Amino acid sequence: MTALAEQINRSVEAMLTYVETQTTDQAADILKVPARDYLDPARFELEMARIFKRLPLMLALSIELPNPGDYKAMEVMDIPVLITRDRAGQVHAMLNVCTHRGAPLVKAGQGTASRFVCPYHAWTFQNDGRLFAVAEKAKFGEVEKDCHRLKQLPCQELAGMIFVILTPGLAMDVKSYLGGMLDDLESLDFSHWHFCGNRDIQGANWKIAYDGYLEGYHFAAAHPETVHPRTFSNIMHFEGFGPHLRIGFPQRSIGKLRDVPRADWHRHQNDGYDFVRTLFPNLSIFVAPEIAQIALLLPGPTPGQNRTILTYATPRPPADEAEREKMAMMASFFGDVTNQEDYVLGLSIQKGLQSGALDHVTFGRNERGNQYFHRWVDHYLTDDPAAPPPRL
Repeated sequence: MTALAEQINRSVEAMLTYVETQTTDQAADILKVPARDYLDPARFELEMARIFKRLPLMLALSIELPNPGDYKAMEVMDIPVLITRDRAGQVHAMLNVCTHRGAPLVKAGQGTASRFVCPYHAWTFQNDGRLFAVAEKAKFGEVEKDCHRLKQLPCQELAGMIFVILTPGLAMDVKSYLGGMLDDLESLDFSHWHFCGNRDIQGANWKIAYDGYLEGYHFAAAHPETVHPRTFSNIMHFEGFGPHLRIGFPQRSIGKLRDVPRADWHRHQNDGYDFVRTLFPNLSIFVAPEIAQIALLLPGPTPGQNRTILTYATPRPPADEAEREKMAMMASFFGDVTNQEDYVLGLSIQKGLQSGALDHVTFGRNERGNQYFHRWVDHYLTDDPAAPPPRL
């Protein structure tokens, strides 16, 4: 049995016990987070500088750029990012900014191109960022091509995901950053899934939105007809891997696993229990048997706003049009639940905090994932390499 399988078996054992005893995973005490942490512009800028512009962010699935020449252009917190796959299959990330006069090279979206031509003066770049040609070079003058390469961003592809750091020149080691979470992500095998598309939704402060992915305490009240009929409310199991989490949610059918050999429990994901996997600071992954929803939270442009990109993938391509429509309906269902039952409520929470009604947001002992997340946010904001990391 692999170490990952035993990890999951232990998690299932814990969830079974919680259901049978009507308990849940708990922290040692409650945690109070200042309400201003969701509102303060100065703190927001510090979060952008010390978290979002320093840490690896998962900006694309590998299957979004499956072939040489494919690209994805996107705005990430007002930073224009261009991700490409070159002729050798290597991924690159760069600023989507022409090195002549600063114009964007390509509009946001996905496509295939071996070269990018600036719409302003027709400078041409290869899809790895190298300057290929200067329009009317004889009139323009001599240009050192190496000095006019598109500004490169640190980029690595791992576990079927493409990670980017938004600050040029920073060292990047995604394998170390993911740590013990890497085996779990590799087991999902996203590099062989089928990309179904993206959907954008708008929400409140990025931490308000992210808080909703980190607990099931709200299932009964916020999801009475969607999530709660399948999944117990307020029964969770948390496993931490550095700043990342794997959160177990027992289904109402989990008791049947008592009749299954313990060694096989890890084979029953979505058949007795579900996991939500979160990658700090802004990614939530929910994998159902038929489809996965991967939520990428992008803060801003103000402290009270976030844009979330929901990406959908299926284990295999649809066999026919009927199956394609079924997948689209499932993606729409998951997206509607997230938007209408979580994000709309989050926007109301933002208004509530802005009213000054609360000095603190209180996280209970049962909201252990939220406590862990907020302690990691504070840890990175201290900017002290010698500070001990938070413990779950």
